[in-house]
Amino acid sequence: MFYEQQIWVASDSGERLSILPRMANRHGLIAGATGTGKTVTLKVLAESFSDAGVPVFLADVKGDLAGMCCPGIMTDDIKKRIETAGIGEADWTCQAYPVCFWDIFAKKGLPLRTTISEMGPTLLARLMELTAVQEDVLTVVFKIADDEGLLLLDTKDLRAMLNYVGENNKEYGNQYGSLPRQSINSILRSLTALEEQGADQFFGEPALDIHDWFKTDFNGKGMINLLHSESLINNPMMYSTFMLWMMSELFEVLPEAGDCERPKMVFFFDEAHLLFKGAPKALLQKIEQVVKLIRSKGVGIYFITQSPGDIPDEVLGQLGNKIQHSLHAYTPADQKAIRAAANSFRINPEFDTKTVLTELAIGEALVSFLQEDGSPSIVRRARILPPQSQLGPVSDENRQGQIKGNLLHAKYGTMIDRDSAYEFFMRRGKEEEAKKERLLAEEQQRKEEEAARKEAEKEALRAARQQEREAERQAKEARREAERQAKAIQKEQEAAQKAKKRAVANVAKSAAGTIGREVGNEIGKSVGGSFGKRLGGNLGASIGRGLLGTLFGR
Repeated sequence: MFYEQQIWVASDSGERLSILPRMANRHGLIAGATGTGKTVTLKVLAESFSDAGVPVFLADVKGDLAGMCCPGIMTDDIKKRIETAGIGEADWTCQAYPVCFWDIFAKKGLPLRTTISEMGPTLLARLMELTAVQEDVLTVVFKIADDEGLLLLDTKDLRAMLNYVGENNKEYGNQYGSLPRQSINSILRSLTALEEQGADQFFGEPALDIHDWFKTDFNGKGMINLLHSESLINNPMMYSTFMLWMMSELFEVLPEAGDCERPKMVFFFDEAHLLFKGAPKALLQKIEQVVKLIRSKGVGIYFITQSPGDIPDEVLGQLGNKIQHSLHAYTPADQKAIRAAANSFRINPEFDTKTVLTELAIGEALVSFLQEDGSPSIVRRARILPPQSQLGPVSDENRQGQIKGNLLHAKYGTMIDRDSAYEFFMRRGKEEEAKKERLLAEEQQRKEEEAARKEAEKEALRAARQQEREAERQAKEARREAERQAKAIQKEQEAAQKAKKRAVANVAKSAAGTIGREVGNEIGKSVGGSFGKRLGGNLGASIGRGLLGTLFGR
């Protein structure tokens, strides 16, 4: 309750125990064993700050805080607690509070996103559980992206950047130092595992504008920004890193505000032990710095955990407003935690703090708030006020109605993918591919032209050789024709010569025959008778032929 300008949290025998608004940004702690009432205390504080017009942020790790958007129900137990606290009926109403649901997986709330660049290499390395060497390499990759003006918005941007640096690690190694391909491959594997856990949902745009948390409703109540974390808490590293990022974002974005009359915002960090578990020294120093300095930005941080021992002493010393529920003392470790918790309070001489810590009933707590002068009040045993909103979860229909009816749904409801490193490398890859294709085409054309030229030369050579062979053939044919003609002429000449010789021989033969017959006739005439005439003629002819044959070579 916000009563008489104070954050009324608990009562001790009717006496109000309240946080002064101007001291609320000095941070606080809600501690206690499981089942002792920490969640109810968290709700009461969140409602009271909302009543005071202060926006709050809290994580709903069990799903039982969603009912704050619905009015509570007056029960006999609540009536009794109201009477015990000394609250008048006119001052108490069951009421709903303005709630804005968020969910990094975009299922049960408005999508709560950030970009790779905004998360930064340090928190991203923690999220991916990288080694120190791998974190150094990742830091250099971020530096290269900044130097070359490349936006890292989502996981595919980071993947493209890692592959690019890996392919050019020798070139960048000369300027930025060693960038082993093995380390880059390990980061890529961790990134793949992170994507499997849903990183592709919460790394992207539109990224959360932290100023959207600083809202009030039309009645002036501070908006209760509730992060659905039932699934997220199953990955403690992701949960704690994301919460740390949001806390750091508040620190980095908000301007200096000095001492405010009331906080600009209150940030509740449930399951706070997850933030410090296994955190390296450098990160612990960062957390301590944020806790120390964010007060001047007008933000109060309240850690919720089981034992004060879960919080490092450097941080615990900054938490001025403390609410400690019951602790168990079953083991030596439990007893040590009780002593540490008791020693963190300003002593009340009326009771032994260590003893009371084990006797507190559900809904009771040891309470110490900062006073006007900034000093802690003595520890008081008190009962926490009951919440005014509904205890427990809400139906999915009610939740979805709240989500879709929120004005911010239009801003964050649809994921966008603007031009960034991935698109740059895709364009460059396409340009390089086009260049390769162009060079291949030019090379292919050059080869084809060269092949055509060589083929033309071969064709010309074949034609020349063909012409040469044809000329040689024609020359041979001409020679053969000339030889044939010469032989024909020679044959003709020889034939003519032979014909001439035969003609001469025939003439000689004819003449010899004639002469022989004439001689025979003359002999026959001499011999007498017709018989002698024929015999002499024939003999004369034979003699004549024989003589002529001898004469002409026959």
